[in-house]
Amino acid sequence: MKTLVIGSHGQIGQILIQKLANENDEVLAAVRDTSQIAAASKITPIAFNLEDPFETLAKSMVGIDAVVFAAGSGGSTGADKTLLIDLDGAVKSMKAAELAGVKRFVLVSALYAENPEKWSDGMRPYYVAKYYADEWLKNDTELNYTIIRPGALTNDEGTGKVSVSIGEEDAGKIARTDVASVIVETLHNSRSSQIVFNVIEGSQSIHDAINEL
Repeated sequence: MKTLVIGSHGQIGQILIQKLANENDEVLAAVRDTSQIAAASKITPIAFNLEDPFETLAKSMVGIDAVVFAAGSGGSTGADKTLLIDLDGAVKSMKAAELAGVKRFVLVSALYAENPEKWSDGMRPYYVAKYYADEWLKNDTELNYTIIRPGALTNDEGTGKVSVSIGEEDAGKIARTDVASVIVETLHNSRSSQIVFNVIEGSQSIHDAINEL
């Protein structure tokens, strides 16, 4: 599989591109500055600016099998940047994928994105961006999508064990390395097509959890 990972320099992205390469997949690591990612076996950094027009972004997607959107503006930016990256950047990536003929699109969202009652005031712009990006992918594209909504992200060592749910959310945390493993499994498992699911740490293997969706 040839996959473009948007947000390759992020904490999840850096783990993800290595895991995909270890699966012998071909990875295009999309970053604003290619010096941020070292080229390696199966990993090719490419310049990719989410503030460019979607027609420009589409040029980097021609001939690939899947796009993973794992980008985020980060906690130190303002609401304006959050909306530009987490919402506008995500939607432009979807439009670019369709223009380039890509069929598969995996979006990393957030637990509670669909539940405004649980949006804290300080995080409201972040959740607004995630909610509307999710809605666009589901309702305004023809892409073969998967939307992953992880719980609170940690830098703990991954366990390879998760709890997956659809609809009602259970509060919880999950290691970023396990989120990356979930993305890898999702890309390689057709059971995850056209589905939105929540994921936190748990007791079931990632393979079994995704296979039972």
